[in-house]
Amino acid sequence: MWHKPRRVATIFLLSSLAGALSIGAAAASAQATKPVAKPVATLVANPSRTAVLNQADVVGSEVCATCHAAESSSIGASPHAKMELLHGGKGVTCENCHGAGKAHVESGGDPSKIFKFGAATSKEASATCLTCHAGAHPDFERSPHAKAGVSCISCHSVHNSGKAPEAEASLLKEEQPKLCFSCHAETKGSFSQPFHHKVEEGLVKCSDCHDVHGTFGNNNIRSTADNNAICTKCHTETRGPFVFEHAAVKSEGCMGCHTPHGSQNARLLNVPHINQLCNSCHSPVSGSTVHGMNAGSADVTPCISCHTMIHGSNINPAFIR
Repeated sequence: MWHKPRRVATIFLLSSLAGALSIGAAAASAQATKPVAKPVATLVANPSRTAVLNQADVVGSEVCATCHAAESSSIGASPHAKMELLHGGKGVTCENCHGAGKAHVESGGDPSKIFKFGAATSKEASATCLTCHAGAHPDFERSPHAKAGVSCISCHSVHNSGKAPEAEASLLKEEQPKLCFSCHAETKGSFSQPFHHKVEEGLVKCSDCHDVHGTFGNNNIRSTADNNAICTKCHTETRGPFVFEHAAVKSEGCMGCHTPHGSQNARLLNVPHINQLCNSCHSPVSGSTVHGMNAGSADVTPCISCHTMIHGSNINPAFIR
C-alpha cells in the first residue's frame, strides 16, 4: 500500500499532465482553424507556367505603355483588354501574357527579362496561351497544327488584328479562307472546280467543318457522334433516320461517294457518272437482270432514275420512290 504523501504527489502530477495536454490540444485546434494570411496574387498566364503572379512584381499596363505605346493602344479594343477589368479593376493586361514586368523595367528594358512571343518557340507560345484557353481548346496539343509546329500566334494576334469584325472577335490575322489558304494552298484549287462548296464566295467557312484547334478526327474534322452530322447539318434532307438505311451511308459516310471541297463531277461525286459509282458496290446486280444492259456505264439510264432515295427511304428497301 502507498504512503499518503507519495499518493498525493502522484495524483497532482497526473492532473498537471492532463491539464497541459488539454491546453496543448486547444492551442493546436485554434492554430488549425486560424485563417492563414496569403500574399496578394493574380491568376495569370505567364511563361513560367506558374499559377500566380505576385503583385509585388507587377508594374501595371501604364508603365508598359511608356515604352510600348503602339502595342498598348492597339490592345484597347481587344478581347484581352477585358482582363484588366477582372478582380475589381485590379487585373493586369500586358503581364497576363508577358509575365511580371518588374525585372524587365529595372534592367532598363532587357528583353531577356520578359516573355516575348516572337522570340519564343511555337510550343512555348502556345503553352502560354493555353494557360487560359485550354478549356476551350483541350485537344490542341494533339492536333496536326501543333505537331507541325504551328502555334497560336501563327494565326492569331496577341493584341489587335486590325481586321474586319469577324476576324477581330477571334484576333485572327486574316479572315477565312485567306488565312487557311496561306498554308493549305493545295486545297484552294479544289474550290475553283466547276462543282464546289461556296467557301471563297463566303457562304461556307473552313471552320464549319474543321476545328483548327484539334479533334479526335482526321484532318481536324469536327468530332460528332454521327460522322455524317457535319454534312447533314446543312443537307438536312439526307439526315434520316430512315426505316430503310443505305448501308454505304452508315459505313463509309458521305465521303464514300462525295468529295467535300470541290469536284469536276456534278453533286461532288467521286466519279464522273452515278452508274459507275453505284456499280462499284452493286456490280453483281447487273448479271442476267433488267440491269444487265451494259450496266454501270454512262450509256444507260442512270440508276437514280428509279432508285431515287439513295440516302435512305421510309417506303421501299430498294430505295424506289
